[in-house]
Amino acid sequence: MNILSPELTAVLYLIAAVCFILALKGLSSPKSARRGNLIGAFGALLAMVVVFLSTELDNVLLILGVIALGTAIAVPASRLVKMTQMPQLVALFNGVGGGAAALVALLELTHVDGLGSLIAVAFTVLVGAVSFAGSAITFAKLQELMPTRPIVFPGAPVVISLVALGSLASAVWLVLTGDVLASYVLLALGTALGVLVVLPVGGADVPIVISLLNAFTGLTVAASGLVLGNTLLLVAGTLVGASGTILTRAMASAMGRSVVGILFGAFRGGSTAGSTAMSDRPVRSSSAEDVAILLGYAQRVIVVPGYGLAVAQAQHTMAELATTLEAKGIEVVFGIHPVAGRMPGHMNVLLAEANVPYEVLAEMDEVNPQFKNCDVALVVGANDVVNPAAKTSPGSPIYGMPILDVASARQVVFLKRSMRPGFAGIENDLLFEPQTTLLFGDAKDSLTKVLTAVKNL
Repeated sequence: MNILSPELTAVLYLIAAVCFILALKGLSSPKSARRGNLIGAFGALLAMVVVFLSTELDNVLLILGVIALGTAIAVPASRLVKMTQMPQLVALFNGVGGGAAALVALLELTHVDGLGSLIAVAFTVLVGAVSFAGSAITFAKLQELMPTRPIVFPGAPVVISLVALGSLASAVWLVLTGDVLASYVLLALGTALGVLVVLPVGGADVPIVISLLNAFTGLTVAASGLVLGNTLLLVAGTLVGASGTILTRAMASAMGRSVVGILFGAFRGGSTAGSTAMSDRPVRSSSAEDVAILLGYAQRVIVVPGYGLAVAQAQHTMAELATTLEAKGIEVVFGIHPVAGRMPGHMNVLLAEANVPYEVLAEMDEVNPQFKNCDVALVVGANDVVNPAAKTSPGSPIYGMPILDVASARQVVFLKRSMRPGFAGIENDLLFEPQTTLLFGDAKDSLTKVLTAVKNL
């Protein structure tokens, strides 16, 4: 249906592009994230409607049927997904986007000519295939469908190098000849490259690779915009690619690691995934009642939430405990590490779900100076982001990673299920410090007991 004029189409595309920019701006703050999501969704809907009203489409009923099918799958999946599984969902979205762009480029190969268009096709097929396959592996790792540790095999660097060179050669073959066979070879090699590059990544590095692959997907969408001659795809893809790159660098910086070290650290022993063995060193443990007394007679408490809080679905109990302490005149602040949980913003969203005010959420740089004046630091489910080894042990895989200075607090209460190490697979020296008390058990059960005891003080 070619109803809209080219001029009106261009204006509506511009409005959609502005919506995408405003959406990214909104997502930069927890307070405006919901509004940003709605603006971005409106921009995407507007863009889709414009395509239908400005383009002569074949197989309209088939297209509408596929959209309906996708909606029927996506809406329940997005509503039912647990907060702990949100990174896996993001990985799937990344992969689907990259794979779709690669398939579109393959279909358009016979309809394009010119060196520039063929370069765009080759780039889209290669990077889209890498993004799709790599995202599938990150999903499987986070979902524990395969080992989360780095997977390496003898000669892996050589194999990766050969596949990468083969991919580049196939891309050159496609650009020079436009041969359909070259595009299939490129797709296969790109898929293999995506798998091989992500397999050696493990532990806390996996979410960073998800962000990197998100940037790749954005670049493929931008390149597919060149292939299709669609300016909005070019703009949207560039925005996703740029924001994904910025996020990847921010996450790598928060881990104190380089992107190259994250991707290939396993080959030189630099991965963050180590042993899963439990320590047998003695620690000081306590009861919920004793922890309640520590909290109830404190003046200032800093809560450090982590992935264990999300797994236990204990955010509502934690929020109620914080409210109860504040009612007793105790100041409560939540210290949020940039990579707490599995993705940036993971803890912010989790706590917002429990109606924890944004005003009591403090980022790492803001909260670190406050620990020395803190009576009790309550660590719930976090581990690697408070591990002093990041500052004191040059041989540690997390050495150099910025951490929350929990060790500076007068008293530290650690809620842990067991002595099993965190996602980085290394022992946490903070557990053995004299000011540290451990409360073992499921985080939700432990917090419920502590909450009851605090109310009875």
